Amino acid sequence: MENIWGFSITVFMAFFAIMNPVVNIPIFVKLTGGVDAKGKKRIAKTSNLVALIIVTAFILVGKYIFEIFGLTIPAFKVFGGILIFFIGFEMLQSKKPSIHQNEKAVFDEGIAISPLAIPVLAGPGTIVTAMNFVVGADILHVLLTIVIFALIVMLTYLAFIYSSLMINLVGQKNFVIIGKIMGLILGVLGANMLIEGIKMAFGI
Repeated sequence: MENIWGFSITVFMAFFAIMNPVVNIPIFVKLTGGVDAKGKKRIAKTSNLVALIIVTAFILVGKYIFEIFGLTIPAFKVFGGILIFFIGFEMLQSKKPSIHQNEKAVFDEGIAISPLAIPVLAGPGTIVTAMNFVVGADILHVLLTIVIFALIVMLTYLAFIYSSLMINLVGQKNFVIIGKIMGLILGVLGANMLIEGIKMAFGI
């Protein structure tokens, strides 16, 4: 039982660090600027549901998915890193990410899936972390990993739908600062992910 609790705490902390709901709030708000409350809620629901489905799929059959399509973790890291870096760069310039085509558009099939679900929520780091916990694990540990990830997804969904309230509590000016900092962090994370992908690809 102690091993189960220890495993659960470790998995929770790992997923929380990768998918920190609070840290992702500025990203969500930035990408959904101009969208009404109903639209934001729909985007939050879709992005988190897609992230849950993707990561659960990789937990269960990730190894086979990569083999069937000839995918590699390094390639996934390189592409994810480039996309995250680009978003962070635009945030630093106080620009709305080019994902915005029209502020009044319905984004459920756009930013809800990319970049929110992929790679912000279900990025290479999240997928690799999930797969690492279930390699050689028994069915109980696999199910625990899925349940814990679902809990993190729920926390992220709540953080997204109450993002405006949380930002109002923090203050708009402070939110702008947080947005800039998040842009910097995203840029660095993207660059770091890209470097890791290149290192893995060439065995450096």
